[in-house]
Amino acid sequence: MLQATRPYCTAAGLDGPVVCYQGAVVADPVTGEFLRHETIPLELAREAIREIHGHGYSPYVYVGDQMHVAAMTEHAERYGRFQRVQVNVVGDLLAWLDRPPTKLVVVGEPSALDALEPVLQGTLGERMFVAKSLPHFLELANKGVTKGSGISLVADLLGFSLERTVAFGDGENDVELLEAAGFAVAVGEAHRRLLAVADWHCPGPEEEGVARVFEAVLARRLAR
Repeated sequence: MLQATRPYCTAAGLDGPVVCYQGAVVADPVTGEFLRHETIPLELAREAIREIHGHGYSPYVYVGDQMHVAAMTEHAERYGRFQRVQVNVVGDLLAWLDRPPTKLVVVGEPSALDALEPVLQGTLGERMFVAKSLPHFLELANKGVTKGSGISLVADLLGFSLERTVAFGDGENDVELLEAAGFAVAVGEAHRRLLAVADWHCPGPEEEGVARVFEAVLARRLAR
């Protein structure tokens, strides 16, 4: 979410465009302006919600830059605290939803979502992007949305080529990002699909792996 991302950009002094919502949004972190916003068509989103309900789940629904749930749950409350965002309780999602949402997220046990993912791929995959981000998050977005398409727009806005881009990822939803970049790095215990497309593998956050890659790249440039 942009509202969850902006405080980190401010703290780090970053003012360039950021990719949010699995690539559905590219935004200016200073002004909050959406430079790109690819939503899920309303009727397709409603169909997806019905399908998700049929498997015993109630998704998180993101409209604009707000998160909405049918009822407050322990998972939703924990998510709101972790992301430092407001969780809006709206009751019946199908009765409430009247605008195209940015993203849908199904939350559950990793093994259960591993089983649900191919089912939703079979019914919705030709019309929506469906992939796990974290082990307990299964995300659905506009078919044309990926982190790869998001970074492509950032490259156009800032005037650099994807061939000169270094990308890092650890989740299944990072595959298209790593495929788009000139140099791809899988981080920590990355998803097997990332390991298959990555050019390199660095340690996870507990060993500051990404920072170590930055330091190695900068040291190499300074040595030239």
